[in-house]
Amino acid sequence: MESSPSPPPPPPPPPKESFARRHKFFWPLLLTVNLAVGALLYVATRNKDTGAEAEEVAKEVPSAPVASTAVLVPEKTLTTPIVVEPVKAHKPIPENEQRQLFKWMLEEKRKTKPENALEKKRIDEEKAILKQFIRAKSIQSI
Repeated sequence: MESSPSPPPPPPPPPKESFARRHKFFWPLLLTVNLAVGALLYVATRNKDTGAEAEEVAKEVPSAPVASTAVLVPEKTLTTPIVVEPVKAHKPIPENEQRQLFKWMLEEKRKTKPENALEKKRIDEEKAILKQFIRAKSIQSI
C-alpha cells in the first residue's frame, strides 16, 4: 500500500501583535489630548484662584459709607414691592443668662473635633475668650 501524500500541516499563525503596536497611531493623539486637557484645567483653576483673590481684596477694602438706605435688587424683582422692616431693639439679656450662654458655648467648643492644627488653635483661642467672659465680675450688655 502506497501511502498517499498527506498535505503538509498548516503553518502556525503569525504571532499576534500587542495592542500598543497595532494602534501606534493612537498614542500621539492620546498624549496630545491629555496635554491639552491638563493645560485647560490648569488655566481654569488659576483663573478661579485669581478671581477669589480679587474678591478677598474687594472685601478687605472698605467702601465709602452710603448715606441712603437704598437696597440693590435684581431687575426681576423690581415689579414686586420691597418691604424693609426697621431693626427692633430687644431688651438687654440679664447677666446670669449671658453667663449660662457663655458656658453652653464653651461646652459646645469642647465637643468639637478639630481637623488640623490651625483649627485647633482657633478653637482654643475662642475657648480662652469665653473663659475670660465667664470669669469676669461684670459682663457688658449685648
